[in-house]
Amino acid sequence: MRIGELSRLTGVSVRLLRYYEEQGLLSPDRSAQGYRVYLPDAAGVVGTIRCLLGAGLPTTTIAEVLPCLRTEGDTVAPTCPGSRARIAAEQARVRATIKDLQQSQDLLGRILTAST
Repeated sequence: MRIGELSRLTGVSVRLLRYYEEQGLLSPDRSAQGYRVYLPDAAGVVGTIRCLLGAGLPTTTIAEVLPCLRTEGDTVAPTCPGSRARIAAEQARVRATIKDLQQSQDLLGRILTAST
């Protein structure tokens, strides 16, 4: 399928699909005319990319772990030992960010409820 069809199928803009390609997340073949040609599983790959972006992973990390992920329905599972460790490190990073944001929220709440 060509890029426009993949865009319509996934709801992801053509521009964003090109960005994913630049980041090494998608690797389309090229037709004789130079058009991008995606394999039938490309829509699933785009879905996995969107899922990982939604989980807070940067594209550099996604590029590292994407080849080592197996997707079955809504479940994404690591298949390489290194990818499990990399995802665990990202989970720890997200957890630390949430803790920092919670502290900021608590501080702002105390400021707003302080007597003036």
